[in-house]
Amino acid sequence: MPDDQPFDLVGCLDRVRLDDQAAARELVAHLYPLVIRIVRAHLPRRVPEEDLAQEVFMKMFSRLDQYRGAVPFPHWVSRIAVTTCIDQLRAQRRRPELRHADLSENEAEALDRVTADEGAAPNDAMAARELVERLLGQLKPADRLVTQLLDLDGKSIAEISGLTGWNQTLIKVRAHRARRKLQVLFSKLKQQEGS
Repeated sequence: MPDDQPFDLVGCLDRVRLDDQAAARELVAHLYPLVIRIVRAHLPRRVPEEDLAQEVFMKMFSRLDQYRGAVPFPHWVSRIAVTTCIDQLRAQRRRPELRHADLSENEAEALDRVTADEGAAPNDAMAARELVERLLGQLKPADRLVTQLLDLDGKSIAEISGLTGWNQTLIKVRAHRARRKLQVLFSKLKQQEGS
């Protein structure tokens, strides 16, 4: 499209609704400066701006049938962008990332000893328990509950099923995912400690 002609937003939207991929690319290119400006202004920590901008555009396309024209289209997209950023900030507050620098001195020393395969000191039990609690705090509530009951309280799958009402397959899947997530979190802490 020549630069001297104004962008035909209505025509472009009509073509996008007809699954015209070229029109979809034109729409993204036209709205990108607006979206990236909003994302940068509200950017949550440790979230790449391009990932967040892509999420905004995915939501825009998935909700395009909801746009009724009551407000200008760029305003409608702006609301999606701001809401996406706010949702991302809320998610970070609910489950903030645990960093080595966030650990107490005792927790950091316990982690150092565990990763160095040294013998446990008498006061490590308390620090290790605190570290486990912090790591568990990074899990979704249901995954944390399954991990607590299964691995810390020593309940069987059948007992957990009776307590929660969940079927045994769901409990096994949740436990597996939670353990993988805990391994990833623990590995990140070890890497941060080494750097």
